[in-house]
This record gives sequence, C-alpha cells and structure tokens, in this order.
Amino acid sequence: MIRVLLFGDVFGRIGRGAVRSFLEEKKNELSPDLIITNTDNVSSAKGPTLKTYRELDEMGVDVMTCGDHIWDYPEVLDILSQKNTKLIRPYNYPAICPGKGFIEVEAKGQKVIIASMLGRVWTKEGLDSPFYKTDELLEKIDSKIVIVDFHAEATSEKYAYAWNFAEKITAVIGSHTHVQTADAKILNGFTGYMTDVGFCGPQQSVIGAIPEESIKIFRTGIKTSLKPAKGLAQINAVILDIDEKSGKTLKITPINESDIDLSQT
Repeated sequence: MIRVLLFGDVFGRIGRGAVRSFLEEKKNELSPDLIITNTDNVSSAKGPTLKTYRELDEMGVDVMTCGDHIWDYPEVLDILSQKNTKLIRPYNYPAICPGKGFIEVEAKGQKVIIASMLGRVWTKEGLDSPFYKTDELLEKIDSKIVIVDFHAEATSEKYAYAWNFAEKITAVIGSHTHVQTADAKILNGFTGYMTDVGFCGPQQSVIGAIPEESIKIFRTGIKTSLKPAKGLAQINAVILDIDEKSGKTLKITPINESDIDLSQT
C-alpha cells in the first residue's frame, strides 16, 4: 500500500506554519510515502516565490501543485525551470507556457504521476479542455497510479471530470474554493474523490483573508487587494491509501484540524 498526504491550498505565512507544525507532530504517526501541497496562495495569498518554494521543500514536501495564481510572481519561471523542480503548473495551460503540468515520482518502487488541472468554469479564459488534456496525458504516461489536483470553482465540473475518469485515475482531489467538502468517496470502487480538500491557513477569515476587507468588497462592489488574516490556524488535508498493484484508492480519509496556535512555534 502507498499512502499519500495531500494538503489543501496553503495560504500565506500562517498556512505554511500550520503545515510545518502538522508535519512535525504527525508525520511519523501517519507515515506518508508522498506529501503533496497546493501552493496557489502560498505567498501572501498569491502563488509561489523562491522563498516559499524553498520553505515547503525544506519541510519535506515531495510535489507542489498550483492553479490560477501560478504566474503571480515572475520568479516562478526560475522555479519551473529548475531541473529537479517539485512545482508543476496546470497541465491544460497552452503548451507554450513554461514548466510542466505533471511530474513522475517514486514511492515504494512504484511510479506515481501527479498532475495539476485547472477548471474552465468561472476561472480562466484560453485554457485547453482538462478533459481532452487528461486523455492526452493518460496516453503518454506509463503508470497505474495517477493523482490529479483539479483546481476548479464549479462543483459540477469537478464531479463530471471525476466520473469521466473513474477507474482510469487513482484519485481526483479538488482544490481552489478553500472550503472542505463532506463528500470524500471512492467512485466505482476505484477512484478516490473529494470536491474540495479545503485550505491550510488562518481560521478566523474569509477563505484566508481578513474578514473586514472581504465584507467591504461585497458591501460596496469596490475591489481591493486582500490581506491574509492572522490568529489561529486550520489544516485541511486528505490521506489516500492506494493499492500499488492495481492503482486504485483503497481508502480516502479527510483531515480537518482547527484552533491551531502557532504563537509558540
């Protein structure tokens, strides 16, 4: 059996601190073979920088996925161009874009493919279809274990994608909305699925941001840049227990921890 620990969107300094604290306390107990984090808001609610990338790398993270915030900082090009980079961009960005949309890693002697896909409903224009790009991906890889971080807004798009690839993909784990959904399941006895794994970051917030700033936007319609909230933290993640021979998910276990005090760390 291969065990994968996948963290929801890591949001800012508090999110990084929460992930570090969680791994220091629980890594030995959980014994994951692979650790994956979504980094779409890892740097003050924006995409990865060299500093935050290195910070997650030093924590022992094996793969970093991303989403619509991948291009927020120009230095991400340096990260994506590294020979052994752990960061992947969404695979369905045009092929001309820097970086790669999937990565091959090894766990217990087995090849594991981690891919990132970005939904097209209410997100970005100019993206290739995640459905057809996944068809393309499955034709070119040689691994029974394939995990997709599907970064999307619409629940229906996530479900349709997961059912389309049920029994073809080991797991489809949704991200982006920052709210963990209570629908972890295994489709057709094979594909682990969860509409959204949630996020790691400030608990007393509006999906990570200072509540007052979000309220102002909704009351006035005037957009402003959102700042990460402070205070206690939360951890949203999921554990996938995978049969290494068949590539199917045997068990999917959500993790939802709150009231994490990082003031002493």
